[in-house]
Amino acid sequence: MRSRGWAGATPASDEEAIARILDAVDEVVAEHGPAIRLADVARRLGVTRQTVYRYFPNADALLISSGMRAVNGFIDQVVEHVSGVNDPVPAVVECVSFAVEKLAGDPQLENLLTRRPDGEAVTSLTSDTAITFCLGFFHRLDVDWKLHGFDDTALGELAEMTLRTLQSMLTDPGLPPRDETALRCFVARWLGPAVLYPRMASLPTWHGGEFQSAPK
Repeated sequence: MRSRGWAGATPASDEEAIARILDAVDEVVAEHGPAIRLADVARRLGVTRQTVYRYFPNADALLISSGMRAVNGFIDQVVEHVSGVNDPVPAVVECVSFAVEKLAGDPQLENLLTRRPDGEAVTSLTSDTAITFCLGFFHRLDVDWKLHGFDDTALGELAEMTLRTLQSMLTDPGLPPRDETALRCFVARWLGPAVLYPRMASLPTWHGGEFQSAPK
């Protein structure tokens, strides 16, 4: 961990450094809105921009991580909500549905996902930072992903698809928004088959009088 700067109070670990950077992001956003610059965050911390770059590649990553941290307590709620669910289909469907219900209207997420007044593009929930966060969340679930046909690539793609679904449904829930049952049916019907695909694709098929393994 880099030891210079930090206004004379060097963090004891990378984890503390990240936490302090995100604290600064929250302060800057509260004062100036989501159109932040790394230089503003670095100045508030008393470090160089290169120090911030060591932990976050760009301002989008800062905003996403700040937003994710803001709902980290919520992530704990989701993990608890689906505790004991071993099948990835109902687990993912319920996670998405629960998140849509609970996060709709959250002001910090709205700041992240709404186009800025100056026309700057919205923050993407499918950035590398967001996907890494989602993968960490997946690994907290009671699902044996390998058992259900997921290698690292497939799980990364599922994280992307899950985040795309979540972002779409948070920014445009439909008119009128679906109730609890209709929401889960909708997500299960269209996202469920994507979750099931790696398991089905790994099964051998009958061809030419014999079972053949699925192509890699």
